[in-house]
Amino acid sequence: MMQMTPPELVLDTNIFVQANLGYYAPDICPSFWQVLLEEYRNGRLVSIDKVREEILVIDDNLSVWVKSEASAMFVSSDLQPVADAFADMVSWVQQSQQFTEAAKAEFLAAADGWVAAYASVHNATVVTLETYDANIKRKIKLPNVCRQFGVECINTFEMLRRLGVQF
Repeated sequence: MMQMTPPELVLDTNIFVQANLGYYAPDICPSFWQVLLEEYRNGRLVSIDKVREEILVIDDNLSVWVKSEASAMFVSSDLQPVADAFADMVSWVQQSQQFTEAAKAEFLAAADGWVAAYASVHNATVVTLETYDANIKRKIKLPNVCRQFGVECINTFEMLRRLGVQF
């Protein structure tokens, strides 16, 4: 299904992984996964192809769900405005004296920057379980990048509240 309007929410990898392993495991809360699909179909949320790639690295029930039920939810990040926004974020990361070289390399290899770039271009909110840390050096957290580039970040609980979901 093609997104007709920009999504309100862009989901990070950890939203899927931690939900699968924790509170919203499919055998405990299948309705969580149904809500994600429904809200995608309603145009309110997406994730991106690079998140899908991170999820598919592990062959488990989450990767099966992504391949069989939710493949369309992971939209392409291969858009010039997204690539431009990502390039700006990479430039900021590379110029920063705060982060270690290992943290910078990890950032370049992960989906986080692309999630932030996609959300930035679409004026959407990032949904992640990471929290902002002004003093962190060993990792470049998604909320730190988002704050630097004016992108709002929320967690799963806030996402569910905004969507009006009740279990």
